[in-house]
Parts: sequence; structure tokens; C-alpha cells
Amino acid sequence: MATTNQMYYTQEGYDELVNELNYLKNTRRAEVVHDIEVARGFGDLSENAEYDEARTEQARVEARIKELEEKVRNAIIIDEKTIDTNVISVGSTVKVFDRDIEEEEEYIIVGSNEVAPSAHRISDLSPIGRALMGKHAGEVAVIDSPGGSFEMEIISVVRTKNEKA
Repeated sequence: MATTNQMYYTQEGYDELVNELNYLKNTRRAEVVHDIEVARGFGDLSENAEYDEARTEQARVEARIKELEEKVRNAIIIDEKTIDTNVISVGSTVKVFDRDIEEEEEYIIVGSNEVAPSAHRISDLSPIGRALMGKHAGEVAVIDSPGGSFEMEIISVVRTKNEKA
């Protein structure tokens, strides 16, 4: 089980974290240092808006680098090839029937840092994700939401296909 700082990622989500971290450390950091040097040339630093902006951007970039390093260090990568397709887990694509609105929906269960609602990528920690985790096709999940409880019948569970593969 994950400790407080550990987060689950698909390989794709982990790779996105690493790519962003590498970009910030190897490209963006140097760009910001250059912006600071250029801004210093504009004169008095106490009244230099360009310098203040560049320093603020540097702080933002360094904070994001620190955040990403922490996430990469504590990442638990889900091996999608070993996912039991009979049980809903991170890396599963789940088709459900929402009994409340009488519609079918399909969700991809991902770690909380990979959420993309427009692509139906929901977190394992969201109300729907939490209710679906560990269930099988044919079972009914009761989702507790701020608007009240509703039920989803699980139609199918499959391993999410990685489009990059």
C-alpha cells in the first residue's frame, strides 16, 4: 500500500512527469537565468519590473522542479500488462451504466496526477474511482457524492490500451 507521499501512475503518466521535469531543468531553467541577466542590464534593480518578473518566474520554475522531483521519487508505476482485467484498478478502462441518468459511460481509472475529465480519465481517489476500485463486471458500485448517492452497474473491465505502444 502507498504511503502518504506515494502516488500511482501509469507508465504514460510517469513519462509525462519525467519529460516535464527534464524540460524545466534542462531548458526552462537556463531560459529564466538568461532573462534575469538581460533584465539586470536595464539598470536599477529596485525599480526594474523585468528583473522582478524574471525572478518571480525563476521561483515558480524552481518550485515546480522541486514538486516534480518529489512526485518522481515517490511514484509507483502500475505495470499495465499485469493488471487483472477482472478487477477494476488504476490502468483499467471501465464501462458502466449509470442507473440514475440511465446512460452508459466509459472511464479510464488513473492516478490522481493524470486526471483529464474531458478524456474520461478519472482518479482512483475521486468519488466514482474510489467506488469502482476493486469491483468486477456485473457488480454495482454505490457512489457517494455531494449531491447524494447513485448507483453504477459495471458492464465491463479491460486493461487500458496505451496509444503510444
